[in-house]
Amino acid sequence: MNRSGRKSVALLTVLLAGGIACGQRAPASPGQPWQGPASLQSSAPARPAPAFVPDPAKTYTLPELVNLAEQNNPETRVAWENAKARAADLGISKASLYPTLAAVAIAQTARDNLFFAPKYYRQTIETFSPALEIDYTIFDFGRRLQDIAISRNNLLAANFLFNDTHRRIIFQVMAAYYRVLNSKGQLDAAEANLKNAQTVQQAAEARLENGLATLPDVLEARSAAAQADYDLQAAVGASEIAHGDLATSLGVSPVGPLQVESIQGLTIPDDLTVTVESSIDYALAQRPDLMQRVAELRAAGAEVKAAKTAYLPTLRVEGAAGLAKNFSEQDQAAGVYSANQEFWNARLSLNWTLFDGWARENRLARARADQKQAAADVDAIRDQVENEVWSAYSTARTALRQQKAAAALLEAASASYNAALQSYTYGVRSQIDVVSAQRALAAARTADVSARTQLLTGMAALAFQTGDLLHAKGP
Repeated sequence: MNRSGRKSVALLTVLLAGGIACGQRAPASPGQPWQGPASLQSSAPARPAPAFVPDPAKTYTLPELVNLAEQNNPETRVAWENAKARAADLGISKASLYPTLAAVAIAQTARDNLFFAPKYYRQTIETFSPALEIDYTIFDFGRRLQDIAISRNNLLAANFLFNDTHRRIIFQVMAAYYRVLNSKGQLDAAEANLKNAQTVQQAAEARLENGLATLPDVLEARSAAAQADYDLQAAVGASEIAHGDLATSLGVSPVGPLQVESIQGLTIPDDLTVTVESSIDYALAQRPDLMQRVAELRAAGAEVKAAKTAYLPTLRVEGAAGLAKNFSEQDQAAGVYSANQEFWNARLSLNWTLFDGWARENRLARARADQKQAAADVDAIRDQVENEVWSAYSTARTALRQQKAAAALLEAASASYNAALQSYTYGVRSQIDVVSAQRALAAARTADVSARTQLLTGMAALAFQTGDLLHAKGP
């Protein structure tokens, strides 16, 4: 290589080293964001095409939305693949009960100098041997069975985790669905409130033209109408945000339209059909997260038993059988090929580890500590489940009473507003009375919608905490 070529290689090496060093260098100062080379700036992968696109002309029910979420939400696929991996672990553990059979082909060559006085003779031997090898553990005091028990309980825990993922997604969709219904109900209420406020404003302006009202009365009515319009715009924004949350829980883009039922068309429960004691019993019997901890506790118990078997011997049999063909020569004389010769060997071994630097003691201590930790975890989550069910039951019961009170409040506020507006038209009531009645009606409408959705959400939360969502949902 000439001198210019060597210079080019050196310059290229310096540039590459500088680029790597620049990419690995810390930011120059804390006051500016780090700007790395363009090659290190990675962008997020493109969003794949959605598996489902909502039909803008269809009104979806809650069971349909739940099914769509279970099919499209990536969390279910994560839990599913985890369960499939644990099932493969169980198959691997069961495979240890069977012998291992391998086909091998061995080719080797060796050259030695053999001494036959008074001289050395060079000898070369080449061998090719196809064979079958077998390895089988005959007896190990249940060590393999405990490994199978560990894998089986880990699979159960993964399956319960899969069920719990579905339980959480179902409740996530229900909560987002009820928030959408609440926002739509609040939007309808805000539109009705604006209409009522505009009616009062028109009545005040008509009375002002006839000399029956004053300008402050009209200004008060205009202020109430402007406030109602402001509340309406806030309700529009809240409705859009709730729509995006529901689309996200379904695993679809929030950009497209998604039509759902109206809260007026849903059946509102009028009583709790179960007691708090039975709800707690249901939760302790069917909550998948609690069952997952129980399965992990059983796996920890199998780990302890497996650690104890390490103190005992194992009995194994190993062997091989096949054919061997040799080629031999001495002192570069003509070589000789042998005929195919059968060979076999078998070995029965009893292995018993007498000392391993206290590794078995430490493994057993670790397994026992993991078992106690799993047992404490079960106790902790059992207490947590009882408290969650108690809180959810109390919340649902409170929401039931609030819904009944809100319904009565809406009925009374509607009657009061109608009476006040009619009396104001006849000149019996003042402008302040009508505006106050209109605002009370607006608050009553908002409270009624909130109470309805809070009751539905509370009932869904109770079913979520007891685990009934996995059994009570539609197909």
